[in-house]
Amino acid sequence: MTDKEITCIVCPIGCKIIVKSNIKKVDIIEGYNCKKGIEYATHEALKPTRMLATSVLVNGGEWPLVSVKTSKPVPKEKIWDVLNQIKKKCVSAPVKSGKVVIKNVADTDIDIIATKSVNKKTKN
Repeated sequence: MTDKEITCIVCPIGCKIIVKSNIKKVDIIEGYNCKKGIEYATHEALKPTRMLATSVLVNGGEWPLVSVKTSKPVPKEKIWDVLNQIKKKCVSAPVKSGKVVIKNVADTDIDIIATKSVNKKTKN
């Protein structure tokens, strides 16, 4: 059984929640002020995830980069695998907001999606 202090980010209070857990189950939670804190701390102790937002290189675009995000939260242990795959990606302009830039990134069943449109570079 391990003790872990987790700062809840669900609301502005920022409760310092103490979680006692093993790998599969949370046994005791202390220091929360609401039910959402219990849910957050349980999830964070057993299977932490993060949404990622970054950028991808654009070839021939009016901008050199396009902003992207994950379609759903990434397991913390897969974050570096996902970021390394994104770093290697380059897309050609035009790129439309909402376009899937990488499907099933790092074998996570999570897609990388453009959050901005980038037009082709116009010749002057």
